[in-house]
Amino acid sequence: MTVVVEHTSDQDFARLADPYRRELFAHCYRMLGSVHDAEDLVQETYLRAWKAYDRFEGRSSLRTWLHRIATTACLTALEKRRRRPLPTGLGGPTSEPEGELVDRPELPWLEPVPDTLVGTDDPGTVVATRDSVRLALVAALQYLQPRQRAVLILRDVLRFSAAEVADTLDTSVQAVNSLLQRARAQLNRAAPSEEEVAEPRPEERETLARYVEAFESYDIPAITSLFTADAVFEMPPFATWVRGAEHIGRLIDSQCPAHGPGDMALVPTAANGQPAYAVYMRAEDGVHRAFGIQVLDLTPDGSGVVHVGMFFDTSLFRHFELPAILPRRG
Repeated sequence: MTVVVEHTSDQDFARLADPYRRELFAHCYRMLGSVHDAEDLVQETYLRAWKAYDRFEGRSSLRTWLHRIATTACLTALEKRRRRPLPTGLGGPTSEPEGELVDRPELPWLEPVPDTLVGTDDPGTVVATRDSVRLALVAALQYLQPRQRAVLILRDVLRFSAAEVADTLDTSVQAVNSLLQRARAQLNRAAPSEEEVAEPRPEERETLARYVEAFESYDIPAITSLFTADAVFEMPPFATWVRGAEHIGRLIDSQCPAHGPGDMALVPTAANGQPAYAVYMRAEDGVHRAFGIQVLDLTPDGSGVVHVGMFFDTSLFRHFELPAILPRRG
């Protein structure tokens, strides 16, 4: 019988590196805009780090060293990947919600991320963490050049020093500051104003309860009433999107495969630090199957919905730890 004894360095690596896994996942997600890609890059980061751990000299913190490996892996991956947009980044809204939807399955669309994969157990940083993965912000990051994106995330999100970022990217502090200045200027043009993401207030919970009731009842007037006059509804992989409550109601009425009450079931979840729902659609056999994931933005006072990203990629359900089929209700 052969007994395999693990090296002490391997044991140390697992014990010391594992606490950074969710932070590294969030970093890779911000860089790549994809849950699937982030998952692969985190695995690659830990494999590279494990192989090189015996050469880690401790000149920087382990956290900084791991982020350097992850950033390098992300930048290499981005050389072969196109940026991941949302439909709103590709053109204007349609004025004919009842028209044929423009399906673009070949595009690498931005993906939502479950809060459970990027969350933090530190109460002091939970709000900042949620805010840094907001869907609109991650979408805006995709318009930055990869090195600008890396500098902005490392400096403004992870709070690395300019010297640490320079070491990570093998460049000078002056170059880092220049990249950061340009990245901030471009992001300010593309991204919405920052709003602190907090726990839902009573008025927000009431709005969300009405939202679920309206969709599950397939009550188009009730759905329409929940959206603001300039609200946006977009739904990758369709490039078609609409603006305004009336157009959103018409879109859902004409394009949704639901026919009446009970056809849709909404299961609450959380994505990108925002309220979200897994949507299940009832088939002819009466079974509710995975249909898509909705990520919502509410008004500051919580009284209405200003944006919905409806993601039809059902492979995301696995990352959200959601079943593909719902147990029969009632």
